[in-house]
Amino acid sequence: MSKEIHEKMLTNTELSAFCGQMALILRSGISPFEGIQTMLEDSTDEAETRILQKIADDLSENGTFAHALESTGLFPEYLVKMTGIGEETGTLDETMDGLATHYEREEAIARSIRGAVTFPAVMTIMMLIVIFVLLTRVMPIFNQVYQQLGTEMTGVSGLLLSVGNAVNRYGLFLIIPAAILAIQVLIFTRTQKGRAAYEKLEHKLHLNRKLNAKIGACRFAAGMAFALRSGLDISRSLELSTDLIDDPALRSRLKNVKSKTEDGMELSTALHEEGIFAGIYARMINIGQKTGSMDSAMEKVSKLYEDEIDSSINNKLAALEPALVIILSVIVGAILLSVMLPLMGIMSTL
Repeated sequence: MSKEIHEKMLTNTELSAFCGQMALILRSGISPFEGIQTMLEDSTDEAETRILQKIADDLSENGTFAHALESTGLFPEYLVKMTGIGEETGTLDETMDGLATHYEREEAIARSIRGAVTFPAVMTIMMLIVIFVLLTRVMPIFNQVYQQLGTEMTGVSGLLLSVGNAVNRYGLFLIIPAAILAIQVLIFTRTQKGRAAYEKLEHKLHLNRKLNAKIGACRFAAGMAFALRSGLDISRSLELSTDLIDDPALRSRLKNVKSKTEDGMELSTALHEEGIFAGIYARMINIGQKTGSMDSAMEKVSKLYEDEIDSSINNKLAALEPALVIILSVIVGAILLSVMLPLMGIMSTL
């Protein structure tokens, strides 16, 4: 684990690093307890030491690694469940290695999403700053020119000047509450309830619906590949993989898939009927079912979806960059024209 670990839910990077270290330790023939003790000896961070010590204490009392991880309250339910299955099946080293890969993939998806959100956010802030300067600094200068010519700004330019004066006069009273609200929203969306509320709103408004559908399908396929490779049956694999999905609509369809498979329907058929996979993905799953290599097929589908997600995000960014520049240019141009055109009319009469 990295030195940045602190006592809150661990990040995907921290989870991947922890699972990777445990996989190396377990493959060396060292028990989980001895492995944690080794990590404790190498730890130089207080928060990390407390977490590892808590795991070691619980391991010495209860003897199960999964329970020890769960007792910290810092590891996600999926990791705890898969760790328990790894202990039961005697494949804990492979399970840890698979979890390391899984959370590395989750971080890659999250990083792509952050990259897609960061650029438009920065551009929007820049646009607001430019508009703020125009309204509060440039417009008053033009107003002085109008006054020297014996007239005043009217119409759109007059309205913009009034807005700029109001911002100058009451800006502090507007900015502080807005900043407080933004911080509260940011903190709220980082909580479990906040993320759930945002995802529910996003689902209702159909924001990024296609991208979210691909992300959900990618996570599901990756989870299924890992669970099936661990020796779990289809029903249990579906149950665990469904826990990875945030979209309530997709979760509902996956529950229908589980019910259909329990009634005797083939997994590939149930997935196709519920619209989880279509086209080439459905054919790959069908072939995997027939050849007994469903885990490999799911892994391949997951990687293809990863490529699609990256491509979708890059395409959105490619379209968004010029769009934001055009919007900024139009707004700035409209503000300046609202001032310059009447001014040119006045100058022509002199």
